[in-house]
Amino acid sequence: MEETKGYLMLSTGDVLEGVWLGKTTESDGELVFNTAMTGYQEVMTDPSYAGQIVTMTYPLIGNYGFNAQDKESHSPSIHGLIISTPCETPSHYQATQTLQDIANTHNFPILAQVDTRKLTKIIRKHGDVYGKMTQTPGNIPAQAKVSEKIVESVSVKDAQFYPANDSQTAHVAIIDYGYKHSIREMLLQNGCSVTVFPFDVKLETLQEASIDGVLLSNGPGDPKSLGYLADEIKRIAEHYPTLGICLGHQLLALAFGGNTMRLPYGHRGSNHPVQHVPSGKVSITSQNHGYVVDETSISESLWNILYNNVNDGSVEGLQHCSKPIMSVQFHPEAHPGPSDTYDVFEQFLNSVRNGGVTTYA
Repeated sequence: MEETKGYLMLSTGDVLEGVWLGKTTESDGELVFNTAMTGYQEVMTDPSYAGQIVTMTYPLIGNYGFNAQDKESHSPSIHGLIISTPCETPSHYQATQTLQDIANTHNFPILAQVDTRKLTKIIRKHGDVYGKMTQTPGNIPAQAKVSEKIVESVSVKDAQFYPANDSQTAHVAIIDYGYKHSIREMLLQNGCSVTVFPFDVKLETLQEASIDGVLLSNGPGDPKSLGYLADEIKRIAEHYPTLGICLGHQLLALAFGGNTMRLPYGHRGSNHPVQHVPSGKVSITSQNHGYVVDETSISESLWNILYNNVNDGSVEGLQHCSKPIMSVQFHPEAHPGPSDTYDVFEQFLNSVRNGGVTTYA
């Protein structure tokens, strides 16, 4: 098959050349990179990447194909994928599709044979980089930032109920800012029924649904674009045992008077070390975020810093001083990545099942 040339036009003025894998679908987005060696299927379907074109730094992508088990949403959520070398003949007993199948089935843009090392260096140097995947060199990106309504575009429109896999021990609400399905599955496997609610759900709606605990999910975009929800998020968190993950962590901080700021080029990968402050234990975590909670904005009378990032010292987790509210910047459910911090779910669910009596440690 004849290869079709494609180009990645960057807001920095750089132009990178590659070949289209599957259909030649043009797309704009924020350029980010992920350093994980595996997990490309989870990355492509994670709604937290909505609005972004993701560069996989590992040179060979697609070698174990795609399966029905590891999707984080029903279809790719990212705006495009940039890779070095695609594997055309994947080998895995669960594989049902190849990278090219995904590109064709979902009309999804994938640009291969790109110098991903050069591209990663550009992103690391400039930080805020936008690009356009195009067939025409000189077709510059029109997009200057991720839409402030990106969460609204990926959140469920109506509540969705999922019964517990075993006998129900609690009913947990996931407030959907772009949640990963593996978070829901983690709760279901631990005896919880789950209702997924739209991102702007009110406390009264949760009360009517007889909720026992609330999980604020991950999601895309700048947390401050949801600043108008701060008062409602605070009302909910003060009423229920609450766990915030990634964007949910940042929104909790904003709701209680904190501040967030953009990282130079984000944390995206599956080997990020974090330290549990009370014990000193270091865990390896899966991460995907471009913003962090500003440590100087955290009220010491309200919060204890629970985790710190070993590499740059940024805040990775918070624990409320008097209420059963906890948040983590990393992904304890992993997928992809290590499950070192699975105990975060255990602590949250212990609190839920005890009506918020159990304090986090």
